[in-house]
Amino acid sequence: MRVGVLTGGGDCPGLNAVIRAIVRKGVQEYGYEFTGFRDGWHGPLEGDTVPLDIPAVRGILPRGGTILGSSRTNPLKAENGVRRVKDNLAKYEVDALVAIGGEDTLGVATALSDEYGVPCVGVPKTIDNDLAATDYTFGFDTAVNIATEAIDRLHTTAESHMRVLVVEVMGRHAGWIALHSGLAGGANAILIPEQRFDLDQVCAWVESRFKIRYAPIVVVAEGAMPKDGDMVLKDQTLDSFGHVRLSGVGEWLAKEIERRTGKEARTTVLGHVQRGGTPSAFDRWLATRFGLHAIDAVRDQDWGKMVALRGTEIVRVPLRDATTQLKTVDPRLYTEAGVFFG
Repeated sequence: MRVGVLTGGGDCPGLNAVIRAIVRKGVQEYGYEFTGFRDGWHGPLEGDTVPLDIPAVRGILPRGGTILGSSRTNPLKAENGVRRVKDNLAKYEVDALVAIGGEDTLGVATALSDEYGVPCVGVPKTIDNDLAATDYTFGFDTAVNIATEAIDRLHTTAESHMRVLVVEVMGRHAGWIALHSGLAGGANAILIPEQRFDLDQVCAWVESRFKIRYAPIVVVAEGAMPKDGDMVLKDQTLDSFGHVRLSGVGEWLAKEIERRTGKEARTTVLGHVQRGGTPSAFDRWLATRFGLHAIDAVRDQDWGKMVALRGTEIVRVPLRDATTQLKTVDPRLYTEAGVFFG
């Protein structure tokens, strides 16, 4: 058995831990051989490979990013994409494919498995934690810790200058990072894509903090939108999965708060800092367990499945169930956090 492995979409801490676990168990216990595909779905599409064996995965557990590289290539949109993928899998004698990624990467895996008969197993990865069918995705915990530490640091400088600080975090359609880091960091307002925000209410929360001599911190997810407005876009360019580039809502919000309240406001965009660096202990643990169970699914030839966390157990779920709809913030959780706004 030769197994192909790829990592697609945005990078995140924990990807290397998955790769390490898949290869270590696959070689040691099942005698499998492995081929790494470079840069997400670009690898199978173009036949771009890298040797993947136990020496190749030594020392990568604590490293962020991915030794295989990543991209947002969509082979379903490429000319003769499916045929090229299948031809390259045959060329390199790859019997099964483990795809590690988020909604888009696993969406491709779902189509290849269900519609074109490519033996695929999925591993959920996204810092946004928005994949259905799994309680948590690795990368999320690290991103929340990074954002929380940034908010902690910004509190002190905000109070030194008595200014509003707006912190923009990632979250295109789901506000999990904003909610968790904002609550953990003591933010005075948290704005998420699931709940359109009232700008007058945000300004009222800001002013209430100044009345008691505290400088407010506002955490906003990049996909958050005002009640009377649209999503703020960096530009109109679409990637191969049809996504526009976000970021900009933090700067817009800071200008509006300053204009409406007369209080000085500044913006900090955490951006790709949230994706980088050493994975947390939880993400290493979760990613490793996902990898161990993914190679078990390959052994069982349980194609079209994704490994998922349910409580403390790793289970298998149909890939289609994980990619049909996003997991968004429950309004009840947002209501809980509202106790601390203002």
